[in-house]
Amino acid sequence: MTEPTNWLDEEIKNTQTEFTGEKLPTLKLEVGKITTFTVDFSIPFNKWTGESGKKKVTKAIIPVTQKGEKKNLWLNVQNPLYSEICKRGKAGQKEFKVSTTGTQSDTRYTIVEEA
Repeated sequence: MTEPTNWLDEEIKNTQTEFTGEKLPTLKLEVGKITTFTVDFSIPFNKWTGESGKKKVTKAIIPVTQKGEKKNLWLNVQNPLYSEICKRGKAGQKEFKVSTTGTQSDTRYTIVEEA
């Protein structure tokens, strides 16, 4: 049986494609709160490439489930949280708790470890 997360090896190398996936509500990572969600690693993440200010950015569109509702988490592929989610997904983790601090360019995301 082929391991279902083999595509994550390529994802970690930061490949790019265009967004063609299902349009779902966006998962909001709120400042001062811990957001819990489950990531669907069964298929490669879709990508969107466009302008943010004067910079070209590529965002992964990560399919997640939060409180039983399917959503998309849009995350810049350059964000350290993105590579951490990919690495942990490769290791078999599916559920995440993320704490958010700061705003705009000072926003930081931290994966909260289980106690």
